[in-house]
Amino acid sequence: MMDETSDEPPTSAVFLDNCHFSQVIFNNVEKFYVPGGDVTCYYTLTQNIIPRGKDWVGIFRVGWKTTREYYTFMWAPVPSDTHRDTSVQQQIQFKAYYLPKDDEYYQFCYVDQDGVVRGASVPFQFRAETEDDILVVTTQGEVEEIELQNKTLLQENEELKASCASLQKQNLGLQEELQKTQDLQNSLESLRSKTETLELELNSLRKENKHLKELDDCREAELSQLKEQIQTVTSEKDHLEARLKTTMDRMAQLQSLVLNYEKEVENLSQMVHDKTEQLEGLKKENQQLCMTGTHQQQNQDLMKELEEQKHLVQILQAKKNEADEENQKLKEENDELLRHLSQAENVSSFPDVSQAPIPVPEVGGLLFGNPYCAAGANLRAGAADIASLRKCPICNDVFPEDVETSQYEAHVQSHLLECPVCKETFENSDKQVFDDHIYCHSLE
Repeated sequence: MMDETSDEPPTSAVFLDNCHFSQVIFNNVEKFYVPGGDVTCYYTLTQNIIPRGKDWVGIFRVGWKTTREYYTFMWAPVPSDTHRDTSVQQQIQFKAYYLPKDDEYYQFCYVDQDGVVRGASVPFQFRAETEDDILVVTTQGEVEEIELQNKTLLQENEELKASCASLQKQNLGLQEELQKTQDLQNSLESLRSKTETLELELNSLRKENKHLKELDDCREAELSQLKEQIQTVTSEKDHLEARLKTTMDRMAQLQSLVLNYEKEVENLSQMVHDKTEQLEGLKKENQQLCMTGTHQQQNQDLMKELEEQKHLVQILQAKKNEADEENQKLKEENDELLRHLSQAENVSSFPDVSQAPIPVPEVGGLLFGNPYCAAGANLRAGAADIASLRKCPICNDVFPEDVETSQYEAHVQSHLLECPVCKETFENSDKQVFDDHIYCHSLE
């Protein structure tokens, strides 16, 4: 046997009864092929076969039993469209030098890559055609055998056609079922993907919910702590407000007391002035009647009374100084209470503190007025009225009667601070009050 390639074709021990001859149909098969010439084999691939790369067409001697008994073969070309719905015409050319040289009967067979025969042609011979071709079959037995094979092949062909139609119908049903299954598979995959996405989102939401719960617990703890702080601050605020009210009442009392002291000092200053005038008159009379005992006795009485008035002025001045000191302490305590109250207002969110206005010092003055303003004016007036006494109303230093007025006034002025804006005077000991007064002018 001859072959165009060194590869052996796939064969099997499948017998003739198990082959399917209707899937490939051979066309235009001649009864005789002239020896020494190439032979072209024409065949049709039906819809019932899917050609593959190792399918082949072989030339078999009639009477073969298995596909291993081929004489020669050619690889079958594969159509470009293997998944088709129509038949495809194919052809293969066998070269002359591979063909048989005897005059036996042969036939074409299409064998797939599994070694199964899918189609077979009618028998033919390799010889020159003569007039007595009808005598080629020499025995009646051979003719009957060929007719029987043809009948068997035709019957099998009919059965295969019926089976093919049934298989085609089943194939269509299976394809529809397969398509439905594929659609269901795609839907299942889509649902699985969506389920995985939803599970991821659910896990993310669970984590976020847990985080929010933890934050909520922290916020509740902070809120509870803030409520306790607000209660503490509110209690402290109420206590400070009570203390502030008490301090303000006390300052009002001291303010009234200071005003009373100022009136008494003013009255005493007027009395000292009157007594001084009387003393001056008595001095003049004393110069005229220096030898008269009665006038001397009156002069001594007046001097004694004047000394008593001076002593009373000193006592009142000391009380005034004490009241001023207590007033200053209360003012400082009031500032401290106001500062604590302001801090409490910043912490607490209650509106009642902000709605209770706190008295603010007027521009150019103190919270309850300047207790030294009238006293300073009285001191300046008293300095001229009691010049003859020559006693400093601030430090109580006593000057000789013959001291110059300018020197005495300079001494008194050294104890005072004068506002450069409104010319109001303050004692040196009230430096903080003087600074607050200057600051009030800067706010104007």
